[in-house]
Amino acid sequence: MSIENRPWVEKYRPRLLDEVVNQLGIIRRLKQFIKDKSMPHLIFAGSAGTGKTTSALAMVRELYKREMVVNRTYLELNASDARGIDVIRTYIKDFAKARPPVNIPFKVLILDEADNMTAPAQQALRRTMEKYTKNCRMVLICNYSNKIIPPIQSRCVVFRFASLNDNDLKSRVRFVAKQENITLAPGGLNAIIEVSRGDCRRAINYLQSCGTISKKIDQEIVFRVAGEVPPDKIKEILNTAIEGQLQLSIKLLDDLIKEYGLSGQNIIKNLHREIYDLKIQETLKIELSKLLAEFEFRLSQGGTEEIQLQALLAKIVLLQNSE
Repeated sequence: MSIENRPWVEKYRPRLLDEVVNQLGIIRRLKQFIKDKSMPHLIFAGSAGTGKTTSALAMVRELYKREMVVNRTYLELNASDARGIDVIRTYIKDFAKARPPVNIPFKVLILDEADNMTAPAQQALRRTMEKYTKNCRMVLICNYSNKIIPPIQSRCVVFRFASLNDNDLKSRVRFVAKQENITLAPGGLNAIIEVSRGDCRRAINYLQSCGTISKKIDQEIVFRVAGEVPPDKIKEILNTAIEGQLQLSIKLLDDLIKEYGLSGQNIIKNLHREIYDLKIQETLKIELSKLLAEFEFRLSQGGTEEIQLQALLAKIVLLQNSE
């Protein structure tokens, strides 16, 4: 695949530790490992799009430089595919026990999405980690470190990657937009940051998706691509229902679904995001939260979207009347 045709998340993926967005404390410690040519087994934990896999690959790249050869000095596996015990006992064990090349201190095995591994596979991995530490160090990457069994956690140093703040995301999105000759309206940039929620990969994917529609990106384009609704339209539906106007709130909701093509669960997520900004009593916000949780569960169990969403608005109307 040519560079021009690659997804932007790959095209602009940082290749060196200094290029990784934020995570300054973690990057500083990884650089020290490279300098010392020594490191323990590691766990990189944190939400999606915060730079875990990128940091692991950048560390390997800086550690080995020209000696970075797949299957010889490093190996990257995705544990959501290779998650069974057989893979650990054969493929991973064979890589770990083979001696590293003469000029390499140790090999590195990067195991992405390690929290998807089965418990027996993790038990088998524990023994491999213990037995072949001299030859191979492992970097386990996961969203939830609590899904890694305690014996493995105790053998690793855990690095927790924080979600990126708005300024870091804006800086990166502006950089990519400039490289691709895309004009970002202030509202468009803020909308990308809002819908990506600290996930840099998602932010750049939305930027690319919007860039295929227009070279000038505003708020409206972003919300349409992301399948989300401008907050003021959601607030209008909520306020109309709270004021007791059931028919009007149902009409507004129907118009919204037709215009944006949202699913019922998407609508409920959008509603939930806005209830805490409404100028209503705290007790009413609590009741609204409970209602949204109940109706999200109903939809997950296969309830008819139109009926459930209209029933939700009816219950919101009743809430205000019962006070």
